[in-house]
Amino acid sequence: MKLGIMQPYFLPYIGYWQLMKTVDTYVIYDDVNYIKGGWINRNQLLLNGKAFLFNLILNGASPNKLINEISVADNQEKLLKTIHSAYAKAPLFTTIFPLIEQMIRYENKNLGRYLGNSLVQIANYLQLDTKFIYSSDIKEKNNTLKAQDKVIHICTILGATEYYNAIGGMDLYNKADFERNKIQLHFVKANAIVYKQLKNVFVPNLSILDVLMFNSADEVNAMLDNYELI
Repeated sequence: MKLGIMQPYFLPYIGYWQLMKTVDTYVIYDDVNYIKGGWINRNQLLLNGKAFLFNLILNGASPNKLINEISVADNQEKLLKTIHSAYAKAPLFTTIFPLIEQMIRYENKNLGRYLGNSLVQIANYLQLDTKFIYSSDIKEKNNTLKAQDKVIHICTILGATEYYNAIGGMDLYNKADFERNKIQLHFVKANAIVYKQLKNVFVPNLSILDVLMFNSADEVNAMLDNYELI
């Protein structure tokens, strides 16, 4: 079984989705510490031809709390207005904006479940076959373990024979350690992806939101297959 484990991010960039499509089961790592200044509750969209940083407003966010111990603020209207303004002229706006609006208005404000819902909703739209599990629901795991040891532990519990991570994890994980546990370790490296946005020079590495606004589900799936394994 092919397994991926990642913290949940809000509308993450396309490389995150390449990893998600590659695996059979995807663990939403919601019971690890929140990273302040990271990408858990923010990303970039296209506004006036440039990358623009947007944020999901949180209540009580702290690196001393787990992701699933933080809540999402009720009022996200400013974010919705920003997305509407940025993409009103995009070709897939009338299809994608209602989907995004539904995610942002999701009633469960627990940050882990809120972000998990957005991942599942987009995966469903793209018709990915991936199974989703929240790490907090894996009751038999040893929460005293850290970093690589905990990932290997989760892989063992779930019966994974292969573990996939984003290319940025190469400094965090050791292939020999995984092999000693009879698990093959792979890293997903995205190839260059370019598509037509508006009339601007292409701005890369934006949120999946941008990709969805300018490309059909079939076109996005083709992009998700445009990677190499390391």
